[in-house]
Amino acid sequence: MKKRQFSAILLAGLLLLPLAACGKKDPGSSSSAPGSASLPDEPSVSAIAPVEPDPEPVYPYANPLSGEGLDTDISGKRPAAVMFNNLKKALPQLGVAKADVLYEIVAEGGITRIMGLYQDLEDVGDLGSVRSARDYYVNLALGHDAIYIHAGGSPQAYDAFDAWGVTHIDFVNGPYGDMCWRDPERRKNAGLEHSLLTSSEKVLTQLPSRFRLEHEEGYQVGWTFEKEAPEGGQPAKELTVPFSTYKTGYFTYDDGQYLIAQSLDGSDPIPYVDGQTDEPVGVSNVLVLYTDVSLVKGDSAGRMSVRTTGTGDGLLLRDGLVYEITWQRDKRTDNYSFLDRTGRSIPLAVGPSYINIVSTSAKVVWE
Repeated sequence: MKKRQFSAILLAGLLLLPLAACGKKDPGSSSSAPGSASLPDEPSVSAIAPVEPDPEPVYPYANPLSGEGLDTDISGKRPAAVMFNNLKKALPQLGVAKADVLYEIVAEGGITRIMGLYQDLEDVGDLGSVRSARDYYVNLALGHDAIYIHAGGSPQAYDAFDAWGVTHIDFVNGPYGDMCWRDPERRKNAGLEHSLLTSSEKVLTQLPSRFRLEHEEGYQVGWTFEKEAPEGGQPAKELTVPFSTYKTGYFTYDDGQYLIAQSLDGSDPIPYVDGQTDEPVGVSNVLVLYTDVSLVKGDSAGRMSVRTTGTGDGLLLRDGLVYEITWQRDKRTDNYSFLDRTGRSIPLAVGPSYINIVSTSAKVVWE
């Protein structure tokens, strides 16, 4: 009996020895198999340095028409205002993607003209096709103290040139043949009236000897720009702007900008493309300004009268949001002011703007 007890105790002790060895690690030993390389310990999360995003560049100056940062001050320059043909056969236009502001207003027969504003024409390239002036565009150009570039115009526009002392370059009735040319392909395929082109290089070469190039002292554009959207906007990714039975504009918010399309003469919407790049034109701000639009009495061509001064309702779309605004412009030498419903200036997003000026009866839809 005692022998069996001793044998059992001895057996139990032998069984416990491996367990004791497993429960304790020799500080000098390694758990790696003989001949194998030991792996380094993984760094703790706190030891990994966080990746800081690159800081946004800080510029000393800004484009007064777009708020975009610049290394040089161009705020004292007079902008150029170029009249673009927007008939279907005249597309694509050249240089519109580089405009700081694009204005669109109805003309006779339901067609529209587009005026592009360029704070600096440097490196813009070819522009066109250049088309005729209307007095309400002349009025807007005067408010920007712009050099107005066109090819012919309505009787009302020529009356405005004389009465208001507007600086303008007329490729049809002026001594500016060295600034423009007829594109042979456009002339062949679209017609003579849709073929007139110019370029920033040609215009800039001629301007210094002919016109005042700087704003007069005290001139201010008056627009403010902020990267962050103000409070009070409602989500709106789509905007439809009917100008007439001929033209409807479409704006779709996509990846931080509004891509533009248009329906012309009953066609399905087509992207608004710059012929320089063959890329759709995108903008940071879309504005709709409601105003009085009517036929000019006694005008056999059916030209339009458009009120561009006073005040009216409007919309601002930026950052995928829509804001109800009020526009204000006291006189034709003033620029537009854009106000929120409390009467305070509402900031635009940094970047180019598209301004639709439409009748108060226009059925504009956003969603």
